[in-house]
Amino acid sequence: MFNSLSEKLESAFKHLKGQARINDLNVANTLKDIRKALLDADVNFKIAKEFTDKIKDKAIGEKVINAISPGQLMVKIVQDELTALMGSEASLLDLTKSPTIILVAGLQGSGKTTFSGKLATYLKAQKKSPLLVAADIYRPAAMDQLTVLAEQIGVDIFVERENKNAVSIAENAIAYAKANNKNVIIIDTAGRLAVDEIMMNEVADIKKAIQPQEILFVVDAMTGQDAVNTAQVFNERLDFTGVVLTKLDGDTRGGAALSIKYTVNKPIKFMSSGEKMDTLDIFYPDRMAQRILGMGDISSLVEKAQAQYDEAEAKKLEKKIRKNQFDFEDFLSQIQQIKKMGNLKDLMGMIPGMGKSLKDVDINDNSFKAVESIIQSMTVLERRNPDLLSPSRKQRIAKGSGKDIGEINAFIKQFDQMKQMMKQMNGQMAGGGMGGKLPGLRR
Repeated sequence: MFNSLSEKLESAFKHLKGQARINDLNVANTLKDIRKALLDADVNFKIAKEFTDKIKDKAIGEKVINAISPGQLMVKIVQDELTALMGSEASLLDLTKSPTIILVAGLQGSGKTTFSGKLATYLKAQKKSPLLVAADIYRPAAMDQLTVLAEQIGVDIFVERENKNAVSIAENAIAYAKANNKNVIIIDTAGRLAVDEIMMNEVADIKKAIQPQEILFVVDAMTGQDAVNTAQVFNERLDFTGVVLTKLDGDTRGGAALSIKYTVNKPIKFMSSGEKMDTLDIFYPDRMAQRILGMGDISSLVEKAQAQYDEAEAKKLEKKIRKNQFDFEDFLSQIQQIKKMGNLKDLMGMIPGMGKSLKDVDINDNSFKAVESIIQSMTVLERRNPDLLSPSRKQRIAKGSGKDIGEINAFIKQFDQMKQMMKQMNGQMAGGGMGGKLPGLRR
């Protein structure tokens, strides 16, 4: 995500390396490269120019403060301006009215239906009772897709396959929701082209009839400036309340994320990546600015970890680590928790300094499969008692996991080294060397 933009911005700051002060010459060269990086990311020229003009006004004449170098100072200025450009602060859904009606609109293929399912998953986790509404009367597959998603995540869906009036479907769904105690209604509308007047009139009619509290415009983050232009047209017709950026796991140049708030003056509320229903995140402009500048995003990483945190399990695990009883079953459980947090490469990219290191590294959700297959080829007794793994048992595990004996031995050696490290950390805890607490675990 934004890898190319991040690299070009980092390169732009090199003009200030070794400089004692920001001056007209070095700031001009830096701003020239920043502007080019933004244009390459498909940001509108007017926005890119105004952005760099603001940076120039703040940077010229700035003195080095304490140990802060000109390069660090410029990064801070750019970070602040990127944050402001994308909206300054997070914008949450207005869920004060019950039922809250959320209208989902956007272009064909932007990911509206998948987002609707993700939003229902997110709201369900917030202790809401969502109802999905299939209001795409033109594409039967959309109704089928939403029905499958509703079953997958365990929420109700309202479908009227014979009804060919989208306004009527929306109105009937609201009546159904009120009668069945559903406090959030998510209406998935048909994808439409901004130039299709009939289709645009239809979504405007739906809005007029149901008066939604939220209208979310879903946009493919990979489409850059085209997405921003389309957003303008939709906003003129719908006056939407927020934007959703989808497909952020793709080759995203960043134009849509950086330009859309400036252009339509509506906040980006969510960002989405992948097909899994739990990969929807609130959009935090300050955190995104940090990620674009290669600073990572520890806050989001911690939140994702906390969402999977089970206090009872954590205490049980800590007790086993203290007694040096950590086993393969525990290891498998930890892997599964990490996988639930989302795309592995994105997660590692949230660690400061890791983004650049991971540029050419192929890390995907299948990275743990080899380890999982080895552990799952063990008996329960073997998982709980690693010392039982005799040569004959290893041969059987190798055959069951499709690995050779060398790979099995290498994995067991790595596991033993990890246990030894945990034992040493446990000793430091006992001596107060780590404050008496293993990071991430509670007593």
